[in-house]
Amino acid sequence: MQTLLASVVDALESAWGASVRHVRHSPIVPVRENYDRLGYHHDDVTRARRYTRYVSPTVMLRSHTSAELPAALEEYAGRREVDELIVAPGLVYRRDAVDRSHVGEPHQVDLWRIRSTPATSDEDMLSMISRVVETVLPGAAWRTTDVSHPYTVGGRQIDVLHEGAWLELAECGRIHPEVLRGSGLDPDRWSGLALGMGLERALMLRKGIPDIRYLRAEDPRIAAQMRTLEPWQHVSLLPATRRDISVVVGAEEDEETLGDRIRIALGDDADVVESIDVLGRTTHDELTGPARARLGTRDGQVNLLLRIVLRPIDRTLTSDQANAMRNVIYRAVHEGRVMELI
Repeated sequence: MQTLLASVVDALESAWGASVRHVRHSPIVPVRENYDRLGYHHDDVTRARRYTRYVSPTVMLRSHTSAELPAALEEYAGRREVDELIVAPGLVYRRDAVDRSHVGEPHQVDLWRIRSTPATSDEDMLSMISRVVETVLPGAAWRTTDVSHPYTVGGRQIDVLHEGAWLELAECGRIHPEVLRGSGLDPDRWSGLALGMGLERALMLRKGIPDIRYLRAEDPRIAAQMRTLEPWQHVSLLPATRRDISVVVGAEEDEETLGDRIRIALGDDADVVESIDVLGRTTHDELTGPARARLGTRDGQVNLLLRIVLRPIDRTLTSDQANAMRNVIYRAVHEGRVMELI
């Protein structure tokens, strides 16, 4: 992952002739830095406790490495002749679905170009996108679609064509004038570009890795492949074990919030879960009377049918172990008055 990031930074430094500054801080940040200074509204849904890991009312685990940038930009106030690439990598903390391409604590990098000129344009942004894509996935076709970020102007989502499908690689835009102004930089004199990229996704695309859990696996057959950017070599998978469960949860719950609860409950065994899919969703009102009584649902709740696929990377599971994990997951998410344990 570090090799891939270094190659992206080298490509941008070479193209621009810019200086490079690395920013690395604690992932515990003020809420103000993660949201307010980046232009998020006070009632933005992303601030909800369902999605944000608050440490206190004013402090949180950062949800994106963009939280490092407003304070970093303050260092340029009063300086002249600046053209610098700010590289801010690190872990971010989210509530996310459980499947082969998502993890609750992913690595991310923000790549922001700050310039002592107001002339940064969309052409500059497209040139940056081209360099990043070509470095991460040489020869890949790419496209952009408009997207809105509170801290950028002209935001774009970058998709790459990989094995016949369009997949998101990164998002970017020109730094919003209010973000510059909030860091003491006059937008009439300063401008720049802001790009954020998930490093797990980038590495999986580059190497053709089929399961995000492999990036942190200790199995020697897998770990040895993570030292280079050479294409992924197939490793025989252990058998999968499937368990279907019927649970009652609040109507506001989704795959992301459920995934977070499941990871926390399983602890060190979380990497055993390959995926959890919602096969069916039925509201309390849609259930028949006998079904409501059997499940113990109330107004504001839904009945979910979840499919749990357990597939350890480096060991096999007995039926009893699979059942025990099934019960841990059931207890972690089920809010009904009737328990159905194995």
